[in-house]
Order: sequence, then C-alpha cells, then structure tokens
Amino acid sequence: MDSCLRRNDRCIMDQSLIRNFCIIAHIDHGKSTLSDRLLELTGTIEKRKMKEQLLDTMDLERERGITIKLQPARMAYTAKDKVTYQLNLIDTPGHVDFNYEVSRSLAAVEGAVLLVDSTQGVQAQTIANLYLAIEQDLMIIPVLNKIDLPNSEVERRAEELMKLIGCKREEILCVSGKTGEGVPELLERIVRDVPPPRGDHSKPFRALIFDSKYDEYKGVVAYVRVLDGIVKTNDPVRFLATKSQGQALEVGYLKPEYKATPNLEAGEIGYVVSGLKDITAVRVGDTVALAANPPPRSSAPPLLKEAFSGDLEPPLSKGEAKGDLIVPLQGYREVRPMVYAGIFPSEGNEYERLRDALMKLKLSDAALQFEPEHSTALGFGFRCGFLGILHLEIVKERLEREHNMEIVATLPSVAYEVTLTNGEEKIIKSPLDFPDPSHLKEAREPWVRVDIVTPSDYLGNVMALVQDRRGVYKNTEYFDAARAVLHYEMPLSSVIVDFHDKLKSATAGYASLNYEFAEFRASNIIRLDILVAEEQVAAFATLIHESEAYRYGKYVVETLKESLPRQQFVVKIQAAVGSKIIASEKLSAYRKDVLAKLYGGDRTRKDKLLKKQKKGKERMMSQGKGRVEIPSDTFIKVLRRN
Repeated sequence: MDSCLRRNDRCIMDQSLIRNFCIIAHIDHGKSTLSDRLLELTGTIEKRKMKEQLLDTMDLERERGITIKLQPARMAYTAKDKVTYQLNLIDTPGHVDFNYEVSRSLAAVEGAVLLVDSTQGVQAQTIANLYLAIEQDLMIIPVLNKIDLPNSEVERRAEELMKLIGCKREEILCVSGKTGEGVPELLERIVRDVPPPRGDHSKPFRALIFDSKYDEYKGVVAYVRVLDGIVKTNDPVRFLATKSQGQALEVGYLKPEYKATPNLEAGEIGYVVSGLKDITAVRVGDTVALAANPPPRSSAPPLLKEAFSGDLEPPLSKGEAKGDLIVPLQGYREVRPMVYAGIFPSEGNEYERLRDALMKLKLSDAALQFEPEHSTALGFGFRCGFLGILHLEIVKERLEREHNMEIVATLPSVAYEVTLTNGEEKIIKSPLDFPDPSHLKEAREPWVRVDIVTPSDYLGNVMALVQDRRGVYKNTEYFDAARAVLHYEMPLSSVIVDFHDKLKSATAGYASLNYEFAEFRASNIIRLDILVAEEQVAAFATLIHESEAYRYGKYVVETLKESLPRQQFVVKIQAAVGSKIIASEKLSAYRKDVLAKLYGGDRTRKDKLLKKQKKGKERMMSQGKGRVEIPSDTFIKVLRRN
C-alpha cells in the first residue's frame, strides 16, 4: 500500500498511516529498555550500533540510570497487514521532579503506553502519569514489563492494573524489554488502537513546540508536532508568542539522530532548525507558523495571556486556522516551581557566563525558572526555581559539566506568602527577603497532597514518618491485601529535602511517592541564620517552622563542625533565630606542640609553655576576627541530611 497521497502533483504523507505515542511509567520500570527493543525490532537502529539506554543521550542519564529529558524517535514499521506505518515515539522520564517533561510529551501524541514493572506493580508515579494521559484524552495501552524475571508476578500485577484503569485482562500485554518477548504484539496493538492524527494539509502551517535545544552551529533547534499544513526547508517562519522571525534552514525528524527531509507535514513529529542565535526567541509551548501567514489582529496570542497560570498540567488547545489568519495554540501552562535556591558564580566576573549558561539550559529544560538576585556575601547571581531536589542537583551538575561553570548553590527553600502589618502581601522566595517579625502579620507556607504507595507491612513506619513531618492523614486505599495507597497532606518544606530517602529507608526501598500542590496555609515561620566565626553565612540561611528550628539548627552546626577545615583559631559555629542563639558548637584550633622539646622536669614547666601559647592565641584573636572559607562540598553535606 502506498503511504503517499497526491495533491497538486505533490506527494504528501497519508495521516491514517501515522501513529504518535509515548511511553509513561514510574522510574526504573523499563521505559528506556523497551524503547531500545522497539528501535531494534523496527530496524531503526542497526544491531551493531545498538547500546543500552540508546535514547538517554546525556552522560548524566547513563551514570544515574534515569531518564531526565524526553527524547523523540521515528520508526518505520511494516505490520502484519503488509502496510508500512510511521511510528513517532517519545520516551519520557519517570521521576516526579521531571513530571513536566511527561506532560509536554502527552500533549504532542494521541496514545500512551502505560508501562508497569511486573515485579513491583503500580507505583505512585504510575498513577500520576496515568491521570495526565487521561486529561489529554489519550488512548491508553496497559503493558506489564520485565516478565522474564524469576520474581515476576504477572497475574497479581494485572489485577492491580485492571482495578486502576478498569480494563479487561485480555487488554493487558505482557512484554520483556530486555529479551524482546511480546514486543511485536505491542507494535501491532499500537498500530491497531492508537488513533491517527487529524491535521489538515490544506490549512496554513501550524506546529506546537514541545521541546527545544541550543546547538552552537545550528542555533536554536525546535522540536515540533505539526498540527496543520506543511513546512519546507528554507521557508520563512515566525514564532507567534515571541514575535520572532527566522528561516527553516533545515527540517526533519529524529531517528534518534537528526535526519533531514525536504518537508514536515500535518500529523508528523520532527524538528525545525531556526538558525536563530537569540535564545529568548523560541519558547516551549509557542506556536510556529509560516511568516507569510499573519496572526489575527484582534487578540494577542493566548500563550501570553493565559498560558502561565501556574498549573503543572499543560492542556493543549485545539486552535483553528481561519483562512490565512493563524490562531495560536494555547500551548502549555507554565510550571509551578516547588523549590527555590540561589545559584552564584564562584568568581564575581563569571556572572554573564552563568546567565548565558542558564538561558541555554532553559531551552532544553522548560521547567527551570530564574531571576537575578544579589547577596551581600555571594555577590550577583540568580534565584532559581526547580521542581524538586533532584532537579536542582541535575541543573547544578549540567552547569558544571556542559558549561564548565564553578558555582555556589544556597540551601533550597520553598516560596512563602506573607502579609505585612501595613496590609501589603508578598511572595518570599529567599530567606534574606523575609521581613522582620515586627513588620509581619501572617506567614503562609505551601502544602501538597501526597500519595504514598507502600506494602501493607510498612504502614506503621510510614505513618510515624509522616506524622513526624507535620503530615495530616486523609485516607487509605488498598490495591489488595499486601499493598496500599496512603493519602496525606503535608507542608512542602517537609517533603522536598530528605523525605523520599527516609521513606525508602522506612520501607526497605519498596514505597514510592508522588505529590502535587494543594494550597497555602497560615503557619508559624521563622528565619534561621547560621553564623561561622561570628559572621552570618547567607547561603545557609533558611526559613523553617518554629517547631523544627532547634532540631535543624543542631543538625547544621554539627555537620559544619565535622566538615569545615580547622583554623589557627577557635571557630564558633552557631544557629540563631534573630538575636537568640539556639544551637552552638566550637571547632578547636590547630595547636603547635610546644611540649615536644621537653624531656622531663616539673609539671609547672609544661604549664608555663601552655599559658604562653594561650596568650599568643588571645593576642592573635584581639587583632581581628578570623575569616573562614567554606568549601563547596560542605553545602552538599548540609543539604543531604543524614
């Protein structure tokens, strides 16, 4: 069967032969391995070029064994009916911190493969990603993976899936991403069940930008899903939200490497090389169109007016093209950062380099947000918003590796709402901006809805842990007698730092966690300062609930005592709330062994030398306070609570 339709003596792709889908699952359930088998069985990648985690293109992804970035790939598959189909796959991350990558992928496809590890069953992120797919009205294909493992429990996990999505047992496929068992049946199911795209070739070209990256030679490269029309190489294009114009120097698809083609058509997923060197010209969620087709004069693009309401879920508006006027797609709603931290260059003259690095990073990481910030101690830098602690760590490592930046990151905190005594309301993202208690009327902290999937044997441990973090119990649901889902409401500040690690420890690694923003609630928030050698260290300042101040302050000063290098003088390490010291430690000074030359005699000879040394130390201290340089790894040790 010919995959081309003739129109105006031009061959266009028959959309009934296109299938766009993504793979969604909890972290470590085998998405990337299954993607490898799909690429191998469809002949997209030669066997001699195959390697594990082929779509994980960053070294960081391979080292950590997790997917950080969504990655598209096109495959050509000849089904049992002898028809060749175009399959556009998007591999997605599974960690809750990269939830925004998943939601952007879902808006660009018509179907989703819901992958569940048959040894672990349904996990928290499985449920969260499923809800995102249902909101986008996608065709869901339930699949059990890792059936080749000896501890696989296929029937038990199938029961969980049936209860979760209400499907029949025969609708659940069983595959092994490692051996390839069941993967041909999955390909046939994708061809049969995933609906084809419904774009219109005759309408003006419109495409949704679902991701982008910066190339030193090609400029900004936009990954797009074409909704209507056709774009050809060298066509003039424009981006409706930023009103920037460029030229489609190259169009094509990913296989997963770049593969140039003469054009991209309605229904297809591919890339457009804009040639633009201005990083701000291309924005994820924008609509790209041909420069010859003007937008309607009556209204600004909806992306600018209503796309940034702060929700995590990005619904895709099915806009229209009226005549030659292009109505922009609504695009994505801007993500709400969960964690804020200051990022500063270690050298003051590196500020411009850091700004350029963050702007390039934001092209490929749309969830990253940043704004300029100045600290008296650290100089000029940026206050950055992240989706979680792992997101922060990944951004920090990418800045160091990909852009060769030496940076200092402050302790992470959440955003608080405050009402001052004069009635003014503010959002506080940095502890240094927190108002004086005498001017503060009320402080409100963010709370989140938390879902914890755990074996029933560990329910007591989980409940005790959450109660210790000021959690409010809502209800419990059971998958079966052995597994349950606990629903809680918790302060976001109690979840972001080390709660996941503690949860894993309390449940022998079996529990999984997902959370989403609920609301701001009034709370007794105070600012905790850390003083080293009687000087306040701005990077260690944090906002915390009053009930947790002493415990956290004690932890920080003890950690600093263990990790700071000793000096020639005694170093005081203190935690303070206002002018009140709530925890303190002393780091003893280096001391020359003045008794080494003594070989005997009365005790008073030793005392005389020690007193002389003590006076010398006091004289040195009286000449001025000592200054302590804090190593960069100390910040990580404080961040990673034991």
